[in-house]
Amino acid sequence: MDADVFVIGSGPSGVQAAIHAARKKMAVVVAGKPSYSSMAGTEIENYFGVGPRSGDDILAEGISQAKSFGAVFLGQNVVSASAEGGRFVFVVEDGTQISAKSVIIATGVSRKALGIPGEKALFGKGVSYCAVCDCNFYKGRKVVLVGNDSEAAVSAEMMTKYASETHWAAWDMSADESLVRKASEAGVIMHGSKPKAIEGDGKVERLVLEDGTIVPTDGVFIELGAKSSADIAMDIGVMPEIDDSIKVGADCSTEVPGVFACGDVTGKPWQVAKAVGQGCVAGTAAADYVRKAA
Repeated sequence: MDADVFVIGSGPSGVQAAIHAARKKMAVVVAGKPSYSSMAGTEIENYFGVGPRSGDDILAEGISQAKSFGAVFLGQNVVSASAEGGRFVFVVEDGTQISAKSVIIATGVSRKALGIPGEKALFGKGVSYCAVCDCNFYKGRKVVLVGNDSEAAVSAEMMTKYASETHWAAWDMSADESLVRKASEAGVIMHGSKPKAIEGDGKVERLVLEDGTIVPTDGVFIELGAKSSADIAMDIGVMPEIDDSIKVGADCSTEVPGVFACGDVTGKPWQVAKAVGQGCVAGTAAADYVRKAA
């Protein structure tokens, strides 16, 4: 699938970016699940001209607007990203490949935690939230991937190329079946129970599951959502800040030509008003970039 502008994230910034890019007659494709937006399941009361209203309703209306201008919504998360031959190439959960001239990163910045004993204390000592970032540290060692979504599946398969033994704990599986199959065929050992605690003396030594299973391990990779903004940014040549935010210019451009970012991923304040405003700027700037590059 070819696109002029590929938007990663279907929250308020990504949807607004899609609206503005599509209105400029760009072929716009949007990846991401609205339910993953921090706006989902909330009530918005501090956005200009909008009284207390469901965030889900606002998102749905915005997506409808973007579609009316021609934007295509995939409803799937990105599982891989790369820059090839002057274009940006992405793959989503069902294997669909998107080749784009310009990219807008609007994924947000949250990394979901398990909230179990040992997770915080052993962070950086075997607990990681980014398999892509830390895989090289675990060559020839035992690891466990934790998560139910496709990103966990992709990370589990990837870790089989580094680790001596790769486990995957998924208690409410929602990953694409083809990705689960690939992980299994690569030798990933599956566990159908939720983690209860991460234990170790100064470093990760084992993961305890709710069904009583104890998995000896050197590392626990927690992948509870979509591919993070930091992961995607680095895959296409953008280096995130120390806090995983992405530095942008006044036009929401990054250090890599053709790559733009907007919304929470660019830093505080994490507010709908800022997200929508930057979405407008990023969508317009990305469309202008494509037109000039043509």
